[in-house]
Amino acid sequence: MTFWREKSLEEMTPAEWESLCDGCARCCLIKLEDEDSGEVHYTDLSCNLLDSAQCRCTHYEERHIRMPDCIRFTPELAATLSWLPDTCAYRLVAEGEDLHWWHPLVSGTRESVHQAGISVRGRTIPVRMIPEDDHEDHVIHWVQT
Repeated sequence: MTFWREKSLEEMTPAEWESLCDGCARCCLIKLEDEDSGEVHYTDLSCNLLDSAQCRCTHYEERHIRMPDCIRFTPELAATLSWLPDTCAYRLVAEGEDLHWWHPLVSGTRESVHQAGISVRGRTIPVRMIPEDDHEDHVIHWVQT
């Protein structure tokens, strides 16, 4: 089924919306914004709730309670958040694009996002492990926006 080609984000059922997540966990990376330019830089630091081996939130249903600044994705945000990676399915669908070959809805397996090197699996450090003054030392360049 290719519901993402036939429906807008607003028209999707909750199950369809959730299935759009490819499991890359890039949205779980800590981002730093340059105060002067507004440019956003990704780091290899992850939310403390991220299981980096599985690229899944350890407390998904409670994530907004445990981490109040965890983003609540909406169709409106998917279309306007400039820091979303260019690989993000929510961003792609909002922009009228198709999903990549490695997306689990296309490939049929949740492993394809990892095999394609899109996920953060094995590349993150929980943010609690690094003092805030050192966060700038963890900026990465392997996520494109």
